[in-house]
Amino acid sequence: MIRNKVVLVDISDNAYGEMDKTEAHIKGELHRAFSIFLFNANGQMLIHQRAADKYHGAGLWTNACCSHPQWGEDIKQSALSRLAFEMGIQCDIQKAFSFIYHSPVENGLIEHEFDHVFIGFTDDRPIPNPNEVAAYRWISTDDLQQDILQNPRKYTYWFQKALPGVISILPEINISVNS
Repeated sequence: MIRNKVVLVDISDNAYGEMDKTEAHIKGELHRAFSIFLFNANGQMLIHQRAADKYHGAGLWTNACCSHPQWGEDIKQSALSRLAFEMGIQCDIQKAFSFIYHSPVENGLIEHEFDHVFIGFTDDRPIPNPNEVAAYRWISTDDLQQDILQNPRKYTYWFQKALPGVISILPEINISVNS
């Protein structure tokens, strides 16, 4: 599943073009992205360590899946396809919220994304794609927050930015965050 382009958007998420993914990250152009957060029946969150050869964020821990929809793709369907490709998981996801972030990352790149955040639930065992995922684990949100406080450089920027919003809405969707 090759995703060499990104959809350029304005601050209201109106698409107006597409650009090579690397070029967009060099220039810091605002583009569309998605992030999936998955929880199991114990209220634990699935996180994964990005593969060592990723163009940025290599070796960092992050949410279950994140990527960029392509031009003309439905964002949710694109997210579901990418989740199956990266983690070997098929489950329903629901849109939770969106946010914009801008951050320099390594290799002279800039993340500037309109990120659509989805939440899903599964007890399925991931079957990760080794080209995308170095490791994965299920973790309680309390333990995760504590580790991020102690070791923020182990985690991707967008994950740290989205996590408080995800945790804040969990009570509304009846997920236990005290596991």
